[in-house]
Amino acid sequence: MTVTDRLPSIEDIEAARTRCGARLRHTPLLRSAALERRIGGAVLLKAENLQHTGSFKLRGAMNAVLALVEQGHKGGIVAFSSGNHAQATAYAAAAAGLKATIFMPADAPAIKTRLTKSWGAEVVPFNRLTDDREALARAECERTGGALIPPYDHFQVMSGQGTAGLEIAEDARASGLTVDALLAPVSGGGLLAGTTLAVQSRFPDAKTYAVEPEGRDDMRRSLLSGAREVNGPDGSVLCDGLLSPQQGELTFAVNKDHVAGGVVVTDDAVLQAMAFAFLHMKLVLEPSGAIGLAALLSGAFDGRDKTTAIILSGGNVDPETFQRALAYAGEV
Repeated sequence: MTVTDRLPSIEDIEAARTRCGARLRHTPLLRSAALERRIGGAVLLKAENLQHTGSFKLRGAMNAVLALVEQGHKGGIVAFSSGNHAQATAYAAAAAGLKATIFMPADAPAIKTRLTKSWGAEVVPFNRLTDDREALARAECERTGGALIPPYDHFQVMSGQGTAGLEIAEDARASGLTVDALLAPVSGGGLLAGTTLAVQSRFPDAKTYAVEPEGRDDMRRSLLSGAREVNGPDGSVLCDGLLSPQQGELTFAVNKDHVAGGVVVTDDAVLQAMAFAFLHMKLVLEPSGAIGLAALLSGAFDGRDKTTAIILSGGNVDPETFQRALAYAGEV
């Protein structure tokens, strides 16, 4: 493995926190009496929807961009993403004074495309069903001399995502709590890998669970088979940030040894969780960001008599989807 594709350690995650410093927001670890009464256990909600650019993705992108700058890179930054990594990379590149070119699906939520452009990035659309997004991005790097920052399968990206796990563990300990379980949404597996390493460095007995939409549960199946399974073309598309067809090679190398299992959640449960977060906590979550909370509220994960940390991974939701979620307000 090269320096860019090796597996991260807890020391790398701590270095990422130092490198990024105040460029990242230390997001709050929230509790809800209404939620805890319903669940029968303590629940710690890591509000990454309140991070700059509205999702945890800034952590990995910022760390990767700043590491490149440390190495003397002065060219452009190239990325591919369905939305949140796109915004994060555009923001991080702008902060470093570098140009960003982002390949985004033509059917990505309009709000995510618009916000990515707002940070000065050039957005290049592609067809998610027929185009090889990584091949397009690598060709752009060869043409321009840019550096590719993939959304998850990258040592510095995983290290950056792990800073959220450090905050969870340290804030929990400061409150006198021990994290028993961590629920994290999974697409390519970078958030799961980084935060698992971080939380388990402080709480070795903590168990981590991957949360996925119906029909997109390649992580759950991969943990059972021991190999990287692939999602088919069908399955839920509500959680638009969780549509990667397969775990990354690096992320799965971490997750297969550290993650306890997978939890699958329905679209209805996700929409109900979005409504619950808004009504009871005044939080706006996108579907992908609400899926961990949905696992707990729906009973897909049993949080009774334990302390469960959940990563609310993002809040970049389009108005139409949020309106669908609010239709469930009478049920939560």
